[in-house]
Amino acid sequence: MKVILLENVSNLGGAGENVNVKDGYARNFLFPKKLAIEATDAAVKVIEDKKKRVELKEKNLVEELKKVAERLKNMSITIPMESGEGDKLFGAVTSEAIIEKLAKEKIHVDKKQIILEKDIKSLGSSDINIKLHREVTAQLKVWVVKK
Repeated sequence: MKVILLENVSNLGGAGENVNVKDGYARNFLFPKKLAIEATDAAVKVIEDKKKRVELKEKNLVEELKKVAERLKNMSITIPMESGEGDKLFGAVTSEAIIEKLAKEKIHVDKKQIILEKDIKSLGSSDINIKLHREVTAQLKVWVVKK
């Protein structure tokens, strides 16, 4: 029986794929769990239209995020911190501090999107990466100054 997968099914395929399965597997497992639908002409057409809409939406999202990445590339943020001897910080610059500064610039990112390769523990500038999307990564210059 030909079915269209609605979700990823291990050892079978990904969402939106047309696959051949045994009738019993489709009726007893895939259909009741709403993991697949029968591959009729109408269903195939609906799924293809849905795929096109999702791809278009994804493309538009990537374009918007590229604009944000360009904006981040051209800006820098300054974070004042307490420091001691040798310009060593009391603590470290955290992703929360970076998020707070970006929020003031009306750029909203999640903590998980900020990639700090190592903690920022001294005064000066650092380049950090912000992964906005799996296809879009932005670089931001962070200046740490004495408070």
